Amino acid sequence: MSEPTAENPAVNPAETSQTSRDTEPDSQPKTESHDPAVPAAYAAFMRQGWGTRDLELPRHPVADWAAARRARLAEAFPGERLVLPAGTYKVRANDTDYRFRPDTAHAYFSGNQTSDAVLVIEDGDSVLYARPRSERDTDEFFRDRQYGELWAGRRPSAQEISDSLGIEVRHVKDLPSFDDDRKTRDITRDEDLARVADELRLVKDEWEVGELQEACDITTLGFEDSVREWDRVLEFGERWIEGTFFRRARAMGNDIGYDSICAGGSHATTLHWIDNTGSIQPGKLVLLDMGVEGHNLYTADVTRTLPVSGTFTPLQRDLYDLVFAAQQAGIEAVRPGAAFLAAHNAAMDVLAHGLEDMGLLPVTAQEALDPESKVYARWTLHGTSHMLGMDVHDCGRASVDIYPKGDLAEGMVLTVEPGLYFQEDDLLVPKELRGIGIRIEDDILVTAEGSTNLSASLPRTSAGVEEWMGSRVGG
Repeated sequence: MSEPTAENPAVNPAETSQTSRDTEPDSQPKTESHDPAVPAAYAAFMRQGWGTRDLELPRHPVADWAAARRARLAEAFPGERLVLPAGTYKVRANDTDYRFRPDTAHAYFSGNQTSDAVLVIEDGDSVLYARPRSERDTDEFFRDRQYGELWAGRRPSAQEISDSLGIEVRHVKDLPSFDDDRKTRDITRDEDLARVADELRLVKDEWEVGELQEACDITTLGFEDSVREWDRVLEFGERWIEGTFFRRARAMGNDIGYDSICAGGSHATTLHWIDNTGSIQPGKLVLLDMGVEGHNLYTADVTRTLPVSGTFTPLQRDLYDLVFAAQQAGIEAVRPGAAFLAAHNAAMDVLAHGLEDMGLLPVTAQEALDPESKVYARWTLHGTSHMLGMDVHDCGRASVDIYPKGDLAEGMVLTVEPGLYFQEDDLLVPKELRGIGIRIEDDILVTAEGSTNLSASLPRTSAGVEEWMGSRVGG
């Protein structure tokens, strides 16, 4: 998924992720005006006659990794209290909420994915304040639409969370008030904590790399699903691809990592086309930028541009091969010690010279590549890379001196995704180019030897794409 600029900071999700105080377990259940009244006899009857039912939650594989992460975070802020909330539900429409997804920093340092929890780190100790399952001595479990077990499902108990994540868990209703405590550094208002938290996530550990590889592998299956249903794609258009890919993401992962971009024809020239309402027409190209988010919230981010008819026209092939050459140059520039921007610079060098060869630049390629010019960017638009991890645009609060102005290190994962975009109304390009958008994107792990392409199972060359489609369309 492309980024508007190489230095665009991500919005911190925790800034709007406050623990809900008006829905604590000892408050009135969350109900709606159209819910039927509950007579006292019914309420009393509902509170009796229930057996015990434990959840089988084995120790989570992230538990030991998360403990080490908390230790490193605490070392960065000695003698201070750190507060990282998971966030609560966000209203989608009236009395319905979006599916909950915890704040990234909270999940990274705790492993917890339940709502309304708060991680507190202080003096080397960590406590997770969580909202556990509804007790049967209140009306919550059968009346509360948001937290009630009979409405929203069984939440784990405090002990079950503790056993799974290897951390002390207390009830969120016992969370102290830190409003007037100067010792507290709250991630929702402390840029230093947000910065350090993101910088600690820049280098992925072994477990994280495995999670990203799995997300890429499932993403490949989602692309294959879409091509196998090409007859339906031609019938129903972009929406069918979006729905098909989402089915795979939910079947094998947690969700999609971001809104899928399924851009047929000229829609591909809109970088983040997520309406996905257009048709898919033979003879045109379709740009698919899609990624699966795995069960532990690590996401892939992969783009392929496909010929709808199964083979590229000569013009489409020439343009595609130019973008491929740019991407290949970018990937080859990725290695430990190289500048983060090395991939971008290498890819843009190829594209600028290609645009020069096409006679589109008003100056030479070398002049266009001058930072004071960059006129070539009329047709390339965005940065070539961004960090990838639990967020599709990962670690956006890191110091700009480290990312994007710093160097790559072994264990970092970034995208390499150059593109060419010729707008429908661009009078400075020949008519046959207008409305064509091409992007190729892969997820690249920095290794001691250079790099590894985590999404390499999806072909990238024009010939490889044609062969891949030919063996799967309708298959």
